[in-house]
Amino acid sequence: MANDVILYSYFRSSAAFRVRTALNLKGIPYEQRAVHLVNNGGEQYKDEYTKVNPMNEVPALVHNGRAIGQSVAIIEYLDAVWPSPRLYPADPYRAALVRQAVENVNAGVHPVQNLKVLNELERRFGLKQEGKNEWAAYWIDRGFRGIERFLSKNAGHYSVGDEVTAADLYLIPQVLNARRYNVDLTPFPTIQRVEAACMRLEAFIRAHPRNQPDTPDDQK
Repeated sequence: MANDVILYSYFRSSAAFRVRTALNLKGIPYEQRAVHLVNNGGEQYKDEYTKVNPMNEVPALVHNGRAIGQSVAIIEYLDAVWPSPRLYPADPYRAALVRQAVENVNAGVHPVQNLKVLNELERRFGLKQEGKNEWAAYWIDRGFRGIERFLSKNAGHYSVGDEVTAADLYLIPQVLNARRYNVDLTPFPTIQRVEAACMRLEAFIRAHPRNQPDTPDDQK
């Protein structure tokens, strides 16, 4: 039943985009519950949601009444419980490459340009929107230079070889962030090629921020 799996999500969250794509690729039916990260100071800070995810972040996944936070943990859990199609290859070396690609985004790029950081730059240091945009673009561009080198050695049709893996689930939302902050993608042809291949797949299209139940009409 759909309500066996509940995903707490926000339409524009990169981390939630990753998990939505994983659920779609595996054909797992789920109920989506919106947690607006901006309205009323952020719905993620409400007591009810803190009980689901003590870190006050999205996504959170509840399966049969048990909650999991953090996209890395959620996607690895989904791969263990619903192993087809695999998002981490059986081969240990290729699985390590996928994890490296995941962490290139998850640890190397995304944290320094996410909403919490940008809000704190404004609150603590008075940075205005233009400055926040420049900050985010700088770190994405810097990270993409390394990611492009990684992909140039390891990509096939997708990020690591010719099958969709967890690496792609992390790359595609980050490319969307790059476009949002007007990063010039010209120096990153492999990233663009992998993005184009992924965005031809229904699982990514359905997971895209513009196609969510909580997407505002002016952003669809």
